[in-house]
Amino acid sequence: MSDQAPGSRIDVTLVAGGMYHDIDYARLELLKLLGEHEEFRVRVQPDYEDTDAITAAPILVSYTCNVRPSESAQQAIRAWVERGGRWLALHGTNSALDIGTPNGVDAPRVFPVWADTLGSQFVAHPPIMPYLVERSTDDHWLVAGIEPFETDDELYVCEHADRGALESLLHTRWQGEARGFVEHDWTDGPEEHLVMYLRPLGGGAVLYNTLGHCRGHYDMVPAMDYYPQIERGSWEHPAYYELLRRSIRWARGATS
Repeated sequence: MSDQAPGSRIDVTLVAGGMYHDIDYARLELLKLLGEHEEFRVRVQPDYEDTDAITAAPILVSYTCNVRPSESAQQAIRAWVERGGRWLALHGTNSALDIGTPNGVDAPRVFPVWADTLGSQFVAHPPIMPYLVERSTDDHWLVAGIEPFETDDELYVCEHADRGALESLLHTRWQGEARGFVEHDWTDGPEEHLVMYLRPLGGGAVLYNTLGHCRGHYDMVPAMDYYPQIERGSWEHPAYYELLRRSIRWARGATS
């Protein structure tokens, strides 16, 4: 699914939904960015089950947390990518969470097809704190000229079924304790963690960016009726918006 001719309509599906994040904020910001492309016509849905709509469009953008697709949806979207679809996957798209287990938040390995298609599955993150994001390469236009920047986002520790199949674009470095998660001890784990990468698959690809945490006062229900602070994470950084703009251009087929 190559770049469209100027002036031709391009259908886009935006999936935005899930828990414990300010989905409304992320949805609105992404719609603003997509709205910079006058050819785009965007359909918004809260999950991945309407695969007829998703696979009818050449572009999928997702911002979800603990939205677990059915087996049939996983297979349909994977086949769509293999046929040439381009998928910009953000933040918790790769997450499956069991909340409130005796040992903390668990990340059950319940969707191997999904995790393999995306190239990763979320496992844990340390408490939100500033960390440095750096380029993994100087040779890809998606990150060329992006200077290292510090962000106070959720630092994702992920599991990769085939790390060698991924092209790292941005990374960070961290070892320590991910308090509150079942898999919490990363003091001797890998130091480098992917922040943004490409996962080629057949004729298409997934572009994954783990940044983008956001939370408002009312996003922790039912665990908490009122969350005392508003968190915007990387959404407060110009570099994140530049990365998103480039990523949307990539999704429509741009090569530079």
